[in-house]
Amino acid sequence: MAERSSFVLVLALVLVGCGGYEETPLPEDTAGPDIHLVPDIQVVEDQVARNATFETLLVSHDMGDVSYAFVEAVRPVFDPRDLQIDHPYKLVYDRDGVFRRFEYHVDDDRYLEVVSRPDAEPRFEAALVDYEKERHEVAMRGAIDRENNSLTAAMDAGGGSIRLAMSMAEVFAGEIDFNTELQPGDHFELLYERFVRDEVHVTYGDVLAATFHNDGRDLSAYRFEVPGEEPGYYDAEGRSLKRQFLKSPLPFEPRITSRFSYRRLHPILGTRRAHLGVDYGAPTGTRVQAVARGTVEFAGRSGGSGNMVQLRHTNGYQTYYLHLSRFARGIRPGVRVMQGQTIGFVGSTGLSTGPHLDYRIRKNGMFVNPLVEIRNTPPGDPVPPDHMPAFEAMRDRLQAELPGSALARRESPRSFEAGGGQ
Repeated sequence: MAERSSFVLVLALVLVGCGGYEETPLPEDTAGPDIHLVPDIQVVEDQVARNATFETLLVSHDMGDVSYAFVEAVRPVFDPRDLQIDHPYKLVYDRDGVFRRFEYHVDDDRYLEVVSRPDAEPRFEAALVDYEKERHEVAMRGAIDRENNSLTAAMDAGGGSIRLAMSMAEVFAGEIDFNTELQPGDHFELLYERFVRDEVHVTYGDVLAATFHNDGRDLSAYRFEVPGEEPGYYDAEGRSLKRQFLKSPLPFEPRITSRFSYRRLHPILGTRRAHLGVDYGAPTGTRVQAVARGTVEFAGRSGGSGNMVQLRHTNGYQTYYLHLSRFARGIRPGVRVMQGQTIGFVGSTGLSTGPHLDYRIRKNGMFVNPLVEIRNTPPGDPVPPDHMPAFEAMRDRLQAELPGSALARRESPRSFEAGGGQ
């Protein structure tokens, strides 16, 4: 028996020496207890309550003693009165509970950051910070038909949004009156920027390229920036799509309820008299925009015209906007306005049976039909000859990415939005 035990011991020693024996690892639970690390920061997240101010917000987090210095630091970069209900915010503390940073969501592009500097003056530093976002170029198409008889409906069916529809309407604002000129069978293609953050939040950037087939016309637009100038939109030949006047003083979707006439039956007075403008029916509060760059000549009450804005433009033109519910901030005589700038809001003031905009154009002292005259206004400057090679290169690249191009059809479908007309 003793001899057998000795043999086993010798065999074990031989195996160890030859590497044929491996030590059994210890069970994990013999490695000792888990170590719980204290986090370097603590974060408190919340949303702005109704009627909250920065002061009441800080008081609710036991920071009332620094609220004055905090708000004074914020004021140069952000108006404290613009604090919005339900917007998220967060406070960041260190491991000892000392406040270090505040972040407030301003909009889809920016957030307010306030950093604590307890050992310095001023005690707080505030800045508006851009969110980090991924940029994508997205192509889509849509069509005007019986079910989708407006640009917003067609855009929605194509996977776009109202905001994207507004942007496209602005691109072609000098060529198409989206209130009156859309027809069944019209269709469009679009390439635009989309920005994504946190894999959820989406914002839209610029329209990069678009085509629009409207009532037999084929229109195209390509975004291009001439050095030293603001970016603009040009057709395939480099001609500017911007005209002196926009096709309509309202965002698209309202309807024409009365046209230019010298013998219209007045709905209130019951007599036939000249109607020297175009009436657009639209809900009260609809934004009214200046159709061209100009100067405010009059902004106030004007008898049966109600609240009215009168603008003076170049080339002998004046435009009138009647029956407004109210004026946009800062609109007063002598103020310069830009094309597309909001000057007032639709209403029913003066002699009016309901909310609408009476829009008029006067040229060299005589009222003219806005729907006819708008076609005669000159376009903007084309791409300068020395920048045409750069424009053509940009146009060709964007054109190839539109969904109707042969190259785009060979691309992965993930770059396209689903929707009508495909």
